[in-house]
Amino acid sequence: MRVYLGSDHAGFELKSHLVNHLAKQGYEVVDVGPHVFDPEDDYPAFCLNTGAKVVADQGSLGIVIGGSGNGEQIAANKIPGVRSALAWRVEIAQLARQHNDSNVLALGARQHTLDEASAMAEAFLTTPFSGDERHARRIGQLAEYETSRELPPLPAS
Repeated sequence: MRVYLGSDHAGFELKSHLVNHLAKQGYEVVDVGPHVFDPEDDYPAFCLNTGAKVVADQGSLGIVIGGSGNGEQIAANKIPGVRSALAWRVEIAQLARQHNDSNVLALGARQHTLDEASAMAEAFLTTPFSGDERHARRIGQLAEYETSRELPPLPAS
């Protein structure tokens, strides 16, 4: 499986670690950048490009990393077709795949040890989408909104 990774300066060390760690596990890892540490860099370019590469490469997944992971998740989610989830525990990373068919994981490098972040990344990459009808229906509703930009009607009370 191909895995795209992007970060900012705050996530640079964790991204570098995951690039090596996941490659050793047999993943085809693509480092979207940054490729050198720059304490003044900005995350949007790296996270937007990571998301775009995931969407363009069916069957791939992505990981975006920053200090908290919040801005990185927001940026990745600006790409139509990206479903990025911020994980703070292994179970959350698993649920992102099982229930939301998330294709991009966001991690906060300043929030976790390398081992904790690695465990969440592994859980995300190895957990399949459940395929349950209710989850697929909800994902379909979001995809429809992404293309039409028409809000769905609210259910009658």
